Amino acid sequence: MSDKQLRLGVPKGSLQEATIKLFDKAGWQIRTHHRNYFPDVNDPELKCSLARAQEMAMYVQNGTFDVGLTGKDWIMEWDADVVVVDDLIYSKVSNRPARWVLCVKGDSPFKRPEDLDGCKVATELVGFTKGYFDSLGVNVDVSFSWGTTEAKVVEGLCDAIVEITETGTTIKANGLRVIAELMQTNTQLIANKESWEDPWKRKKIQNINMLLQGALRADKMVGLKMNMPKQALKEANGTLPALTSPTVAELKDPDWLSVEIIVDESVVREIIPRLKELGAEGIIEYPLNKVI
Repeated sequence: MSDKQLRLGVPKGSLQEATIKLFDKAGWQIRTHHRNYFPDVNDPELKCSLARAQEMAMYVQNGTFDVGLTGKDWIMEWDADVVVVDDLIYSKVSNRPARWVLCVKGDSPFKRPEDLDGCKVATELVGFTKGYFDSLGVNVDVSFSWGTTEAKVVEGLCDAIVEITETGTTIKANGLRVIAELMQTNTQLIANKESWEDPWKRKKIQNINMLLQGALRADKMVGLKMNMPKQALKEANGTLPALTSPTVAELKDPDWLSVEIIVDESVVREIIPRLKELGAEGIIEYPLNKVI
């Protein structure tokens, strides 16, 4: 075992599976155990622990972890004094920021936040919600919700809720209506300030971030490799996207080339037919783990 170790906090709960999958693509195989908060990892320089994303910023701030992953929302909720290393735009649903929204019942008379003066609001994000309404000069009673927040407004236990959503599906399914968006949030890689000042730990954190970003960048990209007539390459260069320019290699047949490009997966269905029109043969599509 290495004489130096970085203590990594992995978010337990809804982001756990997506986080472990991301690290796996980046080169770290994190393997959890039933009823155990200390996963194994294939790196002797890392020690992993599971912790709720809601508490991660606190644990990184007090030095329990050197580095961890949590939402921007929970960093703000704790007003945590940590180093934000970088954004990591990923989630269990989609690679886009989630939103904290203010919701009321579909048949409620409330149209805007100011209409809730004197009302009850339930949320898990208590501190931020209080600050939001204070900034509007609106007096509301904000209470902590332990979960199933949508049901509280449906059952009349509160007048409105502040809840997180990515697609809005659950909110609509419960017959609720969004009247305001309070903030957007995404996962961030954060570090303890003292750990960040340690040269070895900072370098290790930066390397982890670089590879995680590379894995995220590769998530929706693929490689295309093919044989192409040499005379068609100039026309292909004008129409085919790539990170910089296609990688081209000579083949034994002087009239043909081996061409390789990296493209967004969403355009492959348009590119492959075009390649065939240009005379390309043996087109291979392959997934990518990282793009650095």
